[in-house]
Amino acid sequence: MKKKVVIFSQIFPEFEEKLKQQFDVVKIDPKLSDQLGDVNQQIRNAVVDVHGMIGAGRVLGQAQLETAQHLEIISSVSVGYDNYDLAYLKERGITLAHTPHVLTETTADTAFGLLMSAARRIAELDQWTRQGQWQRTVAPAQFGMDIHNKTLGIIGLGHIGAAIARRAYYGFNMNIVYHGRREKIEVADAFKAQFLSLQELLTQSDFVVVAVDLNAQTRHLISTQEFALMQSHAVLVNISRGAVIDEHALYQALKQKQIFAAGLDVFEKEPLTESPLFELDNIVVTPHIGSATQATRYAMNKLAYENLVLKLNGAQPKYFVQ
Repeated sequence: MKKKVVIFSQIFPEFEEKLKQQFDVVKIDPKLSDQLGDVNQQIRNAVVDVHGMIGAGRVLGQAQLETAQHLEIISSVSVGYDNYDLAYLKERGITLAHTPHVLTETTADTAFGLLMSAARRIAELDQWTRQGQWQRTVAPAQFGMDIHNKTLGIIGLGHIGAAIARRAYYGFNMNIVYHGRREKIEVADAFKAQFLSLQELLTQSDFVVVAVDLNAQTRHLISTQEFALMQSHAVLVNISRGAVIDEHALYQALKQKQIFAAGLDVFEKEPLTESPLFELDNIVVTPHIGSATQATRYAMNKLAYENLVLKLNGAQPKYFVQ
């Protein structure tokens, strides 16, 4: 008898077909909420006799999984895992696998794209130009910030943080400082990066990139007090999780020109259709596209598929949280 797998978000058709060849597959479809109940109810109904789950973007904990009697693994098509109840999964003995490393370089590209766009006001001046306001040589009112030879502060020098540092150090001759739970001497030495306290980093950096996991310690890590420490010409970029930054405090800091600009790929609420932040010119926003290229998303799907199959065949997944 085949084991059962639930697909709880869209995955590449190639890997869906491969799963169907090996397992009994059930798909969760938000479009069928009227007939089958909301997504959480569909999950509760589907997992009663399920052995594995694959997907991303859903909150999964006791409320969704308490009916699961045989669940062995959740294979997340993501590197982040803040939407999963780790304590509950550990209590139940359910493995949580994820997809680190394959999205590192693409996400670092996104971070630097936001940094450059915010610093040089590219999105704002794109609209300014399209609106017919370019009628003479640009004046100081349209000037942006230089990036080369400046100080970049990275909060979280993990794989993505290190990839951002490499771009900054070798591509733009930037001075690198960083903060995290601990020093990363071997990584930092490659970029002559200096470990600082969060307060020191915010005070000294021209650019600040946030690349940490979301947890109890990092939620609203950057709020009113932290913005007060930053330089008035500073640019803040967030490619980690939205809730790491207090969005209300960010709005005030940008509106009052406490900092020069910001670039955000992530938000406290996603998808986000309206926000006071959208009213501001000195912010660049993108819809959580950090890993959104065909090649990278394919690699993430492939790794999530492999993690799931390994576990259901009695082996250890390539990458797992717990």
